[in-house]
Amino acid sequence: MTTSTTKHQTGTREEWLAARLELLEAEKELTRLSDELAQQRRALPWVRIEKEYRFETDAGSASLVDLFRGRSQLLVYHFMFGPDYAAGCPSCSSIADGFNGVASHLAHHDVMLWAVSQAPIARLQAYKQRLGWTFPWASSSGGDFNLDFNVSITEEQQRAGGTEYNYRRQAPVRKEPFSGKATRTIPQIMAEMTGTDVATYARQRPGMSAFALEDGAVHHTYSTFSRGLDVLWGMYQWLDRAPQGRNDGGAWLRRRDEYGER
Repeated sequence: MTTSTTKHQTGTREEWLAARLELLEAEKELTRLSDELAQQRRALPWVRIEKEYRFETDAGSASLVDLFRGRSQLLVYHFMFGPDYAAGCPSCSSIADGFNGVASHLAHHDVMLWAVSQAPIARLQAYKQRLGWTFPWASSSGGDFNLDFNVSITEEQQRAGGTEYNYRRQAPVRKEPFSGKATRTIPQIMAEMTGTDVATYARQRPGMSAFALEDGAVHHTYSTFSRGLDVLWGMYQWLDRAPQGRNDGGAWLRRRDEYGER
């Protein structure tokens, strides 16, 4: 639990209402801008997928077309669960906690939602069972899907640098010396929680991609990464409306079955 001793200004109900009405205008403007961005997002040119990708699912081997399951739209969350991870990324796990109910609504609105990771399917299934998830989750192990969509890199690429993430070129990863618990960084803590070192953990990156199926052809329509995923993170939308906001100091985040009683 994260707490704060910061003292906030107080005021009368009338002062609160005046400030709230001013904020409401800014919120309405943000909503209008968000609607305009959604239109621009849908207007992006589609890129036909020429490569044949294969995945392992609960039902066996599947193609990218198979993931649509009869729908015309497919949303993929690129879940950070690498082949050398012992468990999924805690941040991705927090985002995925909101998928179960959403996936059902999307499936009845001509949209399939999948998570895709590089870890073997058996490890994904075990982790999915642990957390009580029911949404579809596919393994891209051994294929190029993650590499092609810039959410995974090889160890060689990591050392050489020059890879792309979030539409920017990335510098080579340099190993930082570890000098004790007190100096652990958030990446070190997150890597530890996935049973890896920082370099191995960093070879996976979060993201989401959208695809359309038209006349038997699959098209890539959209991808977003990093802070672009904030709007999909249900917990953050609630925290943004809490008195202290995200209050993100320190690595407080855990998988939901790891917090213990409060």
